[in-house]
Amino acid sequence: MKTASKKVINGWAMYDWANSVYNLVITTTFFPIYFLAVTNEHTSFLGMKFVNSALYNYTMAAAFLLVAIVSPILSSIADTRGNKKNFLRFFTLLGSLSCCALYLFDSNHLTLGVVCFMLATIGYCGGLVFYNSYLPEIAAPEDRDSVSAKGFGMGYIGSVLLQLIGFGLVLAAKPLGMDESLPIKITFLLVGIWWLGFAQVTFATLPNSITTVSKHASNTLTEGFSELRKVYAQVKQLPVLKRFLRGFFFYSMGVQTVMMAATIFGSKVLHLEATLLIVTVVIIQIVAIAGAWLMAKLSGKYGNLRVLISVIILWILICVAGYKMQTAMHFYLLAAAVGLVMGGIQSLSRSTYAKLMPETQDTTSFFSYYDVTEKLSIVIGMFSFAYIDDLTEDMRNSVLALVVFFVIGLVWVVSALLKQKQTVLQLG
Repeated sequence: MKTASKKVINGWAMYDWANSVYNLVITTTFFPIYFLAVTNEHTSFLGMKFVNSALYNYTMAAAFLLVAIVSPILSSIADTRGNKKNFLRFFTLLGSLSCCALYLFDSNHLTLGVVCFMLATIGYCGGLVFYNSYLPEIAAPEDRDSVSAKGFGMGYIGSVLLQLIGFGLVLAAKPLGMDESLPIKITFLLVGIWWLGFAQVTFATLPNSITTVSKHASNTLTEGFSELRKVYAQVKQLPVLKRFLRGFFFYSMGVQTVMMAATIFGSKVLHLEATLLIVTVVIIQIVAIAGAWLMAKLSGKYGNLRVLISVIILWILICVAGYKMQTAMHFYLLAAAVGLVMGGIQSLSRSTYAKLMPETQDTTSFFSYYDVTEKLSIVIGMFSFAYIDDLTEDMRNSVLALVVFFVIGLVWVVSALLKQKQTVLQLG
């Protein structure tokens, strides 16, 4: 096959520009800071009492659990139904309008804020399934790395740009005599408008997808989970991949939880100013790109699993340091370390999985299995973090508990490396 025209490639990459603002602006910086500001330390939701930071993490866990449940269904649709653009539109509308609705969220409308946050998360994650599945349709195998990288770069630039716009609004609030919460609420609205608006470029340029199955023997739900079972059966026959996925499952609990809870930790435990937290997160994003590049270089020299083992050890040290940190300077130094290993472990995990998986035409189903593994690990990680925070009312204990997940993940990745060496010796 030939790679699609430059117009189509740019249109596809534009969706990363459009939706990445949710991931950076909503889940990482402005929303968690605002959520803690408008809720009480101990708040009621659905008739139950929660520590506000724990409620935030429970909400994230619930959203990812829903995504993990529907992901196999979505991958089946993407592979067999040929109507992925319509579903991409649906999840774009769901996510962007939910972000816009967060403008109405305040201390008197807690349920609205929680529900809209969940729906925005589902819209973002659900849309990614269809967005990613377009890549093999528009790019030849030899061009997929560069096309994928272009989307990542566009997403980074777009999200940082809107982050800076929101930051400018926050800084201008006092001189203009605005209420302190208004700039943040306007930023929520801008995220939704940005996401929906720029996505129209993608919808206008992407081709209609092709149906790969002309006759369906069962409904979408059955086909989706049937595909997942088929992949699971294959994974069981691949000892190195099986061990790696078990390790990935456990260390992802720690990685994703640290990334999603870092802002809340800095705000609630260290009482850092919102502006400093926002600047810190932007710096983390920049360092993460350098980290991803560095890990890719190292993996080419020393091998993926060896580099992953080193990175997991660094994550363990970060969690121990996070438990002990006391000052803003400690937080900034640790944030730089997180940025370095954050981008590296994410990109390296995905490329390791791609190298270890068998040659197959069911790439969407295989990556759906990878996605479900990651989402379930996030659910357990966020729930554990929230439960320990709620139980002990000290988030430091939650950070320290993440060490357990990293250690178990480390054991499995070491096991995968040893099995890989054994396999090479047997074949040699």
